[in-house]
Amino acid sequence: MVQVGAHDGRAGHDTICAVPRSPSDSRAPIVAMIGGGQLARMTHQAAIALGQTLRVLAAGPDDPAAQVTPDVVIGAHTDLDALRRAAQGVAALTFDHEHVPTEHLERLVAEGVTVAPPPQALIHAQDKLVMRRRLQALGAPIPAFSAVRSVDDVDAFAQRTSRPVVVKTVRGGYDGRGVVLARDLAHAREAVAGYLADGVEVMLEERVAMRRELSALVARSPFGQGAAWPVVQTVQRDGICVEVIAPAPGLPAEIAAGAEALGLRLASELGVVGVLAVELFETETGEILVNELAMRPHNSGHWSMDGARTGQFEQHLRAVLDYPLGDTAALAPVTVMGNVLGAAEAPQMSMDERVHHLCGRMPDAKVHLYGKGERPGRKIGHVNLVGAPGGSPDDPEYVGALRERAQRAAHWLSHAQWTDGWDGH
Repeated sequence: MVQVGAHDGRAGHDTICAVPRSPSDSRAPIVAMIGGGQLARMTHQAAIALGQTLRVLAAGPDDPAAQVTPDVVIGAHTDLDALRRAAQGVAALTFDHEHVPTEHLERLVAEGVTVAPPPQALIHAQDKLVMRRRLQALGAPIPAFSAVRSVDDVDAFAQRTSRPVVVKTVRGGYDGRGVVLARDLAHAREAVAGYLADGVEVMLEERVAMRRELSALVARSPFGQGAAWPVVQTVQRDGICVEVIAPAPGLPAEIAAGAEALGLRLASELGVVGVLAVELFETETGEILVNELAMRPHNSGHWSMDGARTGQFEQHLRAVLDYPLGDTAALAPVTVMGNVLGAAEAPQMSMDERVHHLCGRMPDAKVHLYGKGERPGRKIGHVNLVGAPGGSPDDPEYVGALRERAQRAAHWLSHAQWTDGWDGH
């Protein structure tokens, strides 16, 4: 869904604005992305197609994006001088991750750098307590939560909810890190005490009785144009996303539309520029609650590279440069993304040979590898399987068959073993 030409009446108050370019200026615009991970690597692919240059601030030359883009600045995202070097002469500066200190970004903005999303928006993806308080003020549906100053706050919060307690670090944490699903109050107190002793700020949330996890991915430009992809289902294992089904099977149309509208509203209210992922819980009673926010391309949007008219990486570049946004319509009834995670023990077969065999057996599988070394549980790539026409996300057999193929492909690339026992030799 794209709101073509939509203007929310707030763009004039945003600190970010489109960069004027002379009609005679034939130079390709340069976008700087802070962080050299796989998101930057895939954004570089989109930049090539759009005739743009993506500069990355990478920690080292072996980072996934640094391997493929010729415009690399080596440095730390916490180093203001490194950020300044990356920002020199760019049309916009954006992010592969949200960990850049906002005080550095505010300094860059004061120096005339276009930062997208701007720091006053990005803080909501950096600080979970700031995010929860702002969403509460906006009336967005969220789980019950509480700030923590001492271990005694655990008991006080437990008296307010009948649900089990979740302990979260306020900053940092991803792929299950920084989250403790407490077994009981004693476990919650122990987790809080440990974090506080280490000087780590934490918060408490009620553990949601959920049916599944969803994600509403949207994009917003400085002008205020918004676009939303279909709401997807994400499947987690050990806190890591292993699978995405687009669109979410069996999701009632009114709930899907409401989740898309919520994502667009939050992007507008928070002043987001670029892609925003709104991670959601679908509760056992059918409610939608906001779990997390990410203001960058997101794992839940990787399916769009092959399954949507405009993928998230191209859309993010369009948004930060204030181009008109692209069509987000799905190209097939269902697309399934399977993350390729490092196996407990890396196979002896090379990754190149694994790709060779996968292409031979499943020629429709779209492989995206990140140039990372293999280690247990590490995201080293993903595979997209785009469903054939004529199916439906509400057909369990159609969805199940596509999911099985995506899981089989991802497992093969991770382990060099076919889940169905097939032997090509």
